[in-house]
Formats: sequence, C-alpha cells, structure tokens
Amino acid sequence: MLDGLLAFVAVSAIVICTPGQDTALTVRNTLTGGRRSGIATAGGVALGQFVWTLAASVGVVALLSASEPVFQGVKLAGGAYLVYLGGHSLLAATRRRDAARTKTRPPGEPLASARALRQGILSNLGNPKMAVFFASLLPQFAPTGGGSFPVLLGLGLVFCSLTFAWLTLYAVAVARIGRLLTGTVRRMLDAVTGVVLVALGVRLAADAR
Repeated sequence: MLDGLLAFVAVSAIVICTPGQDTALTVRNTLTGGRRSGIATAGGVALGQFVWTLAASVGVVALLSASEPVFQGVKLAGGAYLVYLGGHSLLAATRRRDAARTKTRPPGEPLASARALRQGILSNLGNPKMAVFFASLLPQFAPTGGGSFPVLLGLGLVFCSLTFAWLTLYAVAVARIGRLLTGTVRRMLDAVTGVVLVALGVRLAADAR
C-alpha cells in the first residue's frame, strides 16, 4: 500500500510540476492581483480538481470521456475561456503601455481573490485533460470492487493538495519577483502570459475538431 502511494505521489509530482494552463493562470493572476490572488487561483484549481476527483470516484468521468460530443464541448468551452483570459492579459499590457506613455495610472481595479478563485475553478474544469488523467490514473492505484471509492477519493485529495502546494509556491515566488520588476518588464510579462493563455486555448479548441 505504501509503495503504491509513493508511486502515485511520484507520478503526480511529474504531472503537477509540468507547466500548463493552470500554471500560466496562476502566474497571470499573481502579477495582476498579488500573492493573495495567486494563492486564491491555486485554491480554485485545487477545488476544480476535487470536482474531477468526485466525478472519477463515482464513474461520471468515465461516462464523460466516452461521450464524444460532451467531451468535445468541454474542450471548446475550456479553450474559449483561456482565450478570453489571455485576451484580458494582452489588453492589460496595452493599457500599461499607454499609461506609461501618458504618465498616468493604468485603468482597472486589482484582481479580487474571489474572482481569482473562480477563474482557477473554471480553468481547471474546462480542461478535459483532467478528466482523462483522473479516469485513467486513479483506478490504477485503487483496489477493484466495492472498496475503491474511498481510495480513489483519498488519492484525488492527495493530488489536489500537491497541486495547491506547488501553485502556491509559484504564487509566492512570482509575487516576490514582481515587486522588483520595472513597468516595462511587467508589461512584457502580461503580454507573454496573455499569448501563452491564448495559444493554450486555441490548441485546446483545435483538438475538439
């Protein structure tokens, strides 16, 4: 049992530490709203994963993966949402540039933690790769039969906790670095994260064809 748990943690760490849309969103929201917004985003991502965990534990994820129209619909919705968030980052970069030229304060309000939390949840729920991951990986480490539900739930919670811890470290590090950045570098980072999110959204939507 312990060997299986360690193997699961090792596989999970590789998946979690590989940068993806949740990482890009956490960086974006940390730059926009500071450490609290970044941590809130990490919490939202973890909550989204918990929903996938529950769905996988009761077999809903397997049904979703088997239904091609629904699965493709999730991809399209998730891709559109990423493009929307990326577009906002690009717009923020443009506004910062214009404000720097006119020496005025950039328009807009700081990203609230509640909004960052919601964005994290929606970003993760709109990522069908999570459905594939939970449907394919979790059952490999759970016993067959009626006792699999608590094990699947426990493994999913471990994965959610590891994700939250990793993205929180990202948020703390980016927040500290962000205090030292000049306005030009901040605009560049806004633009880069925006492009990354748009590219991820387009690729996700393209996979739905």
